[in-house]
Amino acid sequence: MTAAPATVADAPAGVPTARQVRTRLRRARSRHHDHSLGDVLGDAYVIVLFVGMYGWFAVSASRNLLDSPTVGQAEPGVRWWLAVAALLAGAGLAWRGLRALGPLLVTPATQSWATSAPIDRRAWLAPRFVLLLVGAATGTAALAVAVAALAGVGEPAALGWAAAAGAGWGVAALALSVVAQSSRSGRRWPTVAGAVPMAAAAVITTVVVLVGRLGDGLPRPATTPTVALVAVAVPLAVVGTVLAVRALPRVDRASLTTGAQFANAAATATILLDPSLLAGLVESRRWRRIGRVRSRRFLPGPGWWALLQADVRRLRRHPSAVLIWAALLGVQYAAALALPGLAGAAQVVFAYLAADRLTGGLRAVSRSPGLRRALGGSDNLLRGIHVVVPAVGAGLWWLLTLPTVDPGPPWLAPTLALGVVAAAFRAGTRPPINYGGATVNTPFGMIPVDLLRQGSRGPALLAVLVLVQLFLG
Repeated sequence: MTAAPATVADAPAGVPTARQVRTRLRRARSRHHDHSLGDVLGDAYVIVLFVGMYGWFAVSASRNLLDSPTVGQAEPGVRWWLAVAALLAGAGLAWRGLRALGPLLVTPATQSWATSAPIDRRAWLAPRFVLLLVGAATGTAALAVAVAALAGVGEPAALGWAAAAGAGWGVAALALSVVAQSSRSGRRWPTVAGAVPMAAAAVITTVVVLVGRLGDGLPRPATTPTVALVAVAVPLAVVGTVLAVRALPRVDRASLTTGAQFANAAATATILLDPSLLAGLVESRRWRRIGRVRSRRFLPGPGWWALLQADVRRLRRHPSAVLIWAALLGVQYAAALALPGLAGAAQVVFAYLAADRLTGGLRAVSRSPGLRRALGGSDNLLRGIHVVVPAVGAGLWWLLTLPTVDPGPPWLAPTLALGVVAAAFRAGTRPPINYGGATVNTPFGMIPVDLLRQGSRGPALLAVLVLVQLFLG
């Protein structure tokens, strides 16, 4: 069991305060690095310049793409409502990311030497909380300005209201996620808070698709309710911040270190260009949350029939994979309405994502030689059995989305569908990355060609299929 955090009132005499410990650690770290304040400010300037320059370039390129006749012209109301649905879905995913990350987290050394000591937990976590609030406000304000600029807003006052709305909702989300981090495991409101925007996004997308298919589409509102969003976000941010400050002493060490594990896995996967490191941690957490399952007998038959039943049963115990598979159907129909000229390319990409969600058994068998030896049979036989479910799922998904694309040559659709299955198979059977491959010296630095080749196994074939669809579709 985790001990209750100590406060100033019950701390033993002679125990240093959180500020004293933090000052001592800062002085100790300053002896082991030679970075000056100018170096830190220079690095910060480079990062801000990089984000601002490339971010504005991305916004400008996206606006030109939306206005280009290549993608086709859609109803303004359709794009507006689909943008609202996309923002709601992004908010739900961001909430889930905050819940997985913590958002408050500490390193293993801090867990062992600071959070386990009788130091005031609120005083220790308060500076981290303030930095997270500032980062959330800045990031969401910049994101809101980018979205407003992408929608064609150019007035400084309107962009200022958009930034205020983004900052307010970002602070509110972060503060409430800290409150959720300190809550007991029996409370369900954090799960509901993440499910509501996702459900709202699904409802809006469904209505827009149905109305767009049956009529002229939903009309765009005359004005954007930015002021109303600010009026709701500011009080919510204030209340959430007050509740989060009160909840800081209840944030236990277990929740602090769980987020650190996720952050370390994400950073390692990014540096080593190996997403399986993060995917393995997420999958192990998912199966641990299930905890207990109900066993049932397989239908009698040969060995391959039992393995196929086990792969199907895996989907029943992992319903989010089927849910994402179904959600991508709505995304494809929405993309066909918003970007008619890119509907074919979107169908290829989303079909690959839908099939990839069903390759859990294929990945498990391919990444574990011990499991293959225990199951028996050749490697090709085991992989062939576990590619049946992704192939059937990709084929059914492709048939359900045929009304969203223009018919091309008769051979194109079956070829692309088989290519999507092959790309998902190559991605699911990718061996562990070997970091001893060749590199090429270029004017931009050393480029690990072999590492990029291994990481692009599957997506490279997908890119070829997208090009085939664009030129021949």
